Amino acid sequence: MKVSLTQDKSLFQFLLEQKLYNSQSVSSLSPASFLSLLSSQVDLLIEEEVRATLWVKLPPGKIWRSEIQRYCSWLGNSANIFNYYVGDVASDNKASGSNSLRSKNNITPFEQNGIPFTNIELKREHQLQREYFLIAQSPRWFSLILCHRPRKNLRKQIASKIKINKKHFLLTITNFEQKIIYSALEAIEKDTVKSNSTSTIVDVNSNSTTESTLIAKFFTKQLQRQEEIQYHRINNRLFKLKQQNQKLENNLQLKDDYLSSVCQELRTPLTHMKTALSLLNSPSMKNTQRQRYLQMLSSQCERQNSLIHGVLDLAEIERNLEEMTLEAVHLSDIVPGVVSTYQPIAHEKGIMLAYTVSNELPSVWCVRGGLKQILIHLIANSIRFTSSNGQVWVRGRVHGKYVELEVRDTGVGIPEHEIHKIFERFYRVRSGATEDSTGAGLGLTIVQQLLWRSGGFISVKSKLSEGSTFTVSLPRVFESGRISQTPKSLSK
Repeated sequence: MKVSLTQDKSLFQFLLEQKLYNSQSVSSLSPASFLSLLSSQVDLLIEEEVRATLWVKLPPGKIWRSEIQRYCSWLGNSANIFNYYVGDVASDNKASGSNSLRSKNNITPFEQNGIPFTNIELKREHQLQREYFLIAQSPRWFSLILCHRPRKNLRKQIASKIKINKKHFLLTITNFEQKIIYSALEAIEKDTVKSNSTSTIVDVNSNSTTESTLIAKFFTKQLQRQEEIQYHRINNRLFKLKQQNQKLENNLQLKDDYLSSVCQELRTPLTHMKTALSLLNSPSMKNTQRQRYLQMLSSQCERQNSLIHGVLDLAEIERNLEEMTLEAVHLSDIVPGVVSTYQPIAHEKGIMLAYTVSNELPSVWCVRGGLKQILIHLIANSIRFTSSNGQVWVRGRVHGKYVELEVRDTGVGIPEHEIHKIFERFYRVRSGATEDSTGAGLGLTIVQQLLWRSGGFISVKSKLSEGSTFTVSLPRVFESGRISQTPKSLSK
């Protein structure tokens, strides 16, 4: 009985409704298992030298068509392949080589390459677009592998009748009976838009049946392939677990090193304070010495306070870095306020502190409150390492897709071999008598973290006894409001 498919009925539904198959025999597979079924069949046909006619409709991608082409290469010019496809050829040819089943169009025509494929176009809106199949027919072998990808809104309804693995969404029918396969072929052929003038169904003796030995070998091969898939999955999981464990170990080691550094840095001012306190107890101490030790106590207390606040600030930034939101901010709204805050400190040291920032500069993207923190750390560093009669300048300018904030001083400078180290935690430049020991050595680390989240970066130029220039580059905001360059942390 020839019954054609309709636009509202898939081959899967047709087989069930014609009672050629029952729902209890339907299984659910993953795309990888479906590919494994196809590969097993191709392996069997080649090894047993079975010259079969194939009807195929497969997902897009080289990994799928390569299995059929492998069989065709073995058959040579005697290959007889009918390839069904849905949709526009030009757009389909752009399909990737992955084994994913999701695509705007389901399948592409096979390139000829000297192999006699017969490409048959189906109606674009047809239900067959959600199905994939491989049907083989020969005097020794009849097989049907059919996969149906149900729509999301129908999965629950189907799941009530057929047990479905939620992760494996392909409903699959596998059959080796000549009667069922002929019915499926007749239904498909009846409903094609472009069909040959003659039937695609090959005449085979009605008494022909699939050899039981071949079926047994097919399932043996499938078991072997499933074992290989499972083996690779286990190995991949073990490899990923090892990578995760290694990453955790590295993170733990970094935290241990960080904690050790924190303890060491906190211990140093405490040692100085204990030394000063013990010396202050001496009855023979002169007033000038007493004053020097009191100043040491004050300085070390400030240093320890700076260390504690720096560690807490850095820990909070690193903990909340990914969640920090970006805001558009103008340099002219931030720079004057920060500079005026440090004017008294600079004046006390005899340093000229000034800025040049135009109100016409475009706004930049930075984490909320981050620009102020960046500027505070850079100005504080410049003042700390600049001696009396020195200068500290803050300047803003546009440079391509970025706005640059430059902090330049006439301080002691940084040795060339130390420039790459200055962003390390607790690192302080040892550059002579002008060094202020109250710094925590965390300011530039905090600056670098804030810039990373904002999509910016910092560069340094310095010469000993001539001074240093720190240049911060932040992505500018264009009129459309878009970011000139997507921050790395947002592009994940």
